[in-house]
Amino acid sequence: IPSPPFPYPKEHSFPPFYTPQLNLSTAHAQLTKWSSLILSFCRHHTLYRLSLSDATNSPTSPVYPLFNNDSINRRLSLPYIKEIIDFMRKDGRAEYCTGTTTTTGSKGGDTTERGVGGGGKGGGGDVVWIYWRTPEEWAAIVEKWVDETGNRGQVMTVYELTEGEGTRGAEFWGLDQELLIKAIQVLVKRGKAQTMGGEENLGVKFF
Repeated sequence: IPSPPFPYPKEHSFPPFYTPQLNLSTAHAQLTKWSSLILSFCRHHTLYRLSLSDATNSPTSPVYPLFNNDSINRRLSLPYIKEIIDFMRKDGRAEYCTGTTTTTGSKGGDTTERGVGGGGKGGGGDVVWIYWRTPEEWAAIVEKWVDETGNRGQVMTVYELTEGEGTRGAEFWGLDQELLIKAIQVLVKRGKAQTMGGEENLGVKFF
């Protein structure tokens, strides 16, 4: 079932919205609005990562309309998009991917990203995590599910958690597996989980 059209805010049709503002307070408000728009857009379409090159240069990409409004002949420049991403990084809502070439774009389908991300803490790269839910927030959802389903002490693979019949209906079902691993690492640091096995068949025991 295709998702309903994304409801763009009115600012998306304002030409000044696409030009970085010089006034500091206005510029901060503009960055905040773009950050909110990106998070809402990705959440609506269940996207976990963005390819910046696709978003700016590929009209057939589903994310192209986010930064391009052909009806008013306006588009965001790549430098300004990266400025927005840096703003989101400071708020913990974005992170450059490291060595990523394939991404689960949404529940039910994979899309291939052409670019390879830069350093996770760096300021470059093409593919960016967009955290409409942060790894910490996903960790809380997983932990709540473990409690509610009596899975403490059980060992499950990452694949079972994201694709298995036993988790169908859970909020994290269909989640990008790398993002789930980030959430699991949060639980490991808190002493709530332990990982075992290799990357191809990573298992998790919940405490």
